[in-house]
Amino acid sequence: MKKLLTETEVMDLIPNRYPIIYIDYVDEIESGKKIIATKNVTINEDFFQGHFPGNPVMPGALILETLAQAGSILILKSDEFQGRTAYIGGINKAKFRQKVVPGDTLKLVFEITKIKGSVGTANAVATVEGKKAAECEFTFIVGEQK
Repeated sequence: MKKLLTETEVMDLIPNRYPIIYIDYVDEIESGKKIIATKNVTINEDFFQGHFPGNPVMPGALILETLAQAGSILILKSDEFQGRTAYIGGINKAKFRQKVVPGDTLKLVFEITKIKGSVGTANAVATVEGKKAAECEFTFIVGEQK
């Protein structure tokens, strides 16, 4: 599969850095509308040390953070918001459907449903092998970069 953006190119767009940058690459972008990105989940992730020893499971909050990072890439890749920072303004209707464990590949879809000025909403879904692992609705706010 051809990577539209590599991890290095992702870091040029969003401010997240180790240990809390989770996007490995971007598969597709439909400018201002939709992004599909990938996170390869490995046993080397810091959070697996405590969540849970002997039964490693990716925390649901971090799955949502990974979805939000995909959304940030989509938002900040647009001409209107380049050079700014995207923040989570709200998370609604979050549902977790299955565990995400080392060896899984998360496919992340973030689709903007509405935007007015610097505030918008989006639907987001994380899947593993085509099955929903998590989903939610985000409200996002685009602010000035500091």
